[in-house]
Amino acid sequence: MNALLTDLYELTMGAGYVLAGKQHEVATFDLTIRRLPPNRGYAVAAGLAQAVEYLLNLRFEEEEIEYLRSLSQFQHAPEDFFTLLREFRFRGDLFAVPEGTLLFAGEPALTVRAPIFEAQLAETYLLSTIGYQTMIATKASRMTRAAEGRAVVEFGTRRAYSPEAGVIAGRAAYIGGCAGTSNTLSGMRYGIPVFGTAAHSWVQSFESETESFRVLQKLLQEGTIYLIDTYDTMEAARAVANLGKPAFGVRLDSGDLVALSRDVRRILDAAGLSECKIMATGNLNEYKIGALIADGAQVDSFGVGTDLVISPDAPGMSVVYKLAEIQSNGRKRFTAKFSEDKETLPGGKQIFRYEDRDVLGCSWECPSGEADALIEPVILEGELVRPPLAIKKIRDYTMRQLKRLPEEYHHLESPAAYPVVLSEELQNLHRSVKESHQGAL
Repeated sequence: MNALLTDLYELTMGAGYVLAGKQHEVATFDLTIRRLPPNRGYAVAAGLAQAVEYLLNLRFEEEEIEYLRSLSQFQHAPEDFFTLLREFRFRGDLFAVPEGTLLFAGEPALTVRAPIFEAQLAETYLLSTIGYQTMIATKASRMTRAAEGRAVVEFGTRRAYSPEAGVIAGRAAYIGGCAGTSNTLSGMRYGIPVFGTAAHSWVQSFESETESFRVLQKLLQEGTIYLIDTYDTMEAARAVANLGKPAFGVRLDSGDLVALSRDVRRILDAAGLSECKIMATGNLNEYKIGALIADGAQVDSFGVGTDLVISPDAPGMSVVYKLAEIQSNGRKRFTAKFSEDKETLPGGKQIFRYEDRDVLGCSWECPSGEADALIEPVILEGELVRPPLAIKKIRDYTMRQLKRLPEEYHHLESPAAYPVVLSEELQNLHRSVKESHQGAL
């Protein structure tokens, strides 16, 4: 794992910790959803598996250390800092909610407790992988709900911000409820179902549309999905009808999808192809999917690309990674920020989930009544104690969570705010830390 895949200031702070003799102090950082994006009633936590892989494999190569030595920022760094890099291993603890857990504003997705440089260095990567995958999984959950039981397939790698982002997006979209992905590497790497049809260039490369369909049918047999809007959608539908079985379905990528889907359905049914599915694609999102269904489109599944992998209406998840406590020489000191609009809470946290609310409390608290404690140990003293679940189990867990969430939190616009309250103990701790900070000024 490339240790330089981080912001420079994580490393300069590391050198500073060594210079100050603080490198052995144990710090606790929370990665928290500060606020939900517009029109989001919840977030689907995703990315934990990559966070675990990162922490367990984080190493500095000699060429990376020599590169850092060459930078002006490290010309006065103590030699012990470079020794620390050479011997670096993550020996701390990771606590997290399971992937697929629904989270709300102010709740932590994970907590890192480790020697301060180990915990600090992880900030950039953890924010990136948790923030991006949570954003995509949340977007996917909205689209699959809008589809009302019809399959939604992630088609977005070519529109993702990088090829690797497309691979991760396929994983996150599946966690959020998509039936699968078009990204072959996502399929191989994560065990996600893969889907694909053919491009307009396939049709155009043949002298006739019918011949392109015939060859595709010979190749894919029962899995054949024809793209039928290259020239004349109705004529293409009739060509599919004339070819007959085997065929899985047809894809509509442009035009009036409601009217076209109805006409195509009639043509296919009349030819005895009532089991042949109709897929719709083309700049779709949850709002357009919902409108198509409301207008009576005869569509069985949807392929979604751009709006899924970049989530243009909410292109970022407001996740932050903040110091909550620090321990040195047997003394624990709780920390918090008090700046306007960016205030944080001190101490390690636990989320207690009741039937109708969440209580955010201190990590050492026990819940009163029936509640689930969501944050679990994943890595302890650098050793994995809770291996990541299989991707299918994560997806199933997400679906159960979403099914239990009341309707008012699913609304695509202006959803209700889920009740998250602070425990009395956490409130008292926050008040105490704030008072001690004010007294020190």
